[in-house]
Amino acid sequence: MDAAHLVARHGGALDRRRLHDLGATDHDLRRALRAGSLNRPRRGWYSTWPENDRRFRAMRVGGRLTGISAIAALGGWALGRHPLHVAVPTNAARLRSQWRREIRRADAPADDVVVHWVAPAHDRGSSTGIVALAEAIELVCRIEPAEQAIAVLDWSRRTGRLDRIELAALRERLGPLRWLVDASVDDCDSPPESLARTRLRAAGLQVSTQVSFTDGTERIDLVLEGAVAVEVDGDEHHRDRFEADRARDLVITRAGLHAVRPSARHVFTRWPEVQAALERALHERGILVVLHNSGVAQLARPATRRESAPPGLLPRATPELWRRSPAAGVGPGE
Repeated sequence: MDAAHLVARHGGALDRRRLHDLGATDHDLRRALRAGSLNRPRRGWYSTWPENDRRFRAMRVGGRLTGISAIAALGGWALGRHPLHVAVPTNAARLRSQWRREIRRADAPADDVVVHWVAPAHDRGSSTGIVALAEAIELVCRIEPAEQAIAVLDWSRRTGRLDRIELAALRERLGPLRWLVDASVDDCDSPPESLARTRLRAAGLQVSTQVSFTDGTERIDLVLEGAVAVEVDGDEHHRDRFEADRARDLVITRAGLHAVRPSARHVFTRWPEVQAALERALHERGILVVLHNSGVAQLARPATRRESAPPGLLPRATPELWRRSPAAGVGPGE
């Protein structure tokens, strides 16, 4: 029997007893281990995941991926580098290092692992190595920065990973943090676009998303105060579109907007320069506003528009993002 194929069909990890129940023998397991088609993350468990896979390392610790680590493993919009977040049962014992299963976690304190004692019980028989998506997103909203939480929510809505019922249930569970769900959107195309939108709203600007222009078939990523069009170039989304993007900028300019096109790297690593350029573009349009530093805990105050939006623009209004203050709890309406 092909033990590796059996394990892969059942989520990627099976324990020895379940494998025996499914017809695999110890000889089949030893043969798969020798061939390298199976690995053992913990005693009695067999997996098809490679040893550097986050799911394998989480199982070696003694649990499953959760939080931002689960999102990254699922291909979600995880910004930057993060420690390994592992959900373990409340009665878990014998936790191990993520790198060596013979080393106890207590003996490896600098293991770059964050353990969450939240799982009700150990996996029995089989495991996918990842907690339920809604559970992972809820943890992200509770412990990660707002920019990261909103990016994950944008991704889950854009890809349909969470439906409206699941999203409403998550919003209810979040309580005073439900404003994070309200700040996310269905139609964000990339992580840098999500990050730029969140920072600009936090800075106090009115931001419309995926705005139609010309004949309604084209959309602009973000429009600030009805006057400045921001097209965020993500490496994987725009790498081969240089000529088309420049032609698009000309069309946007003819529509009466000031076109600004920062790259993903600008958004991620040189945001103050992007923000300063956008502030100047607004000033040139007669919209005089001094932006707050994005990301600070303060109330967002919309700028005052000095001129109306260009004719033919079809904005899709979005609510302001209100940041929590250190002393207070939540934004307006809570």
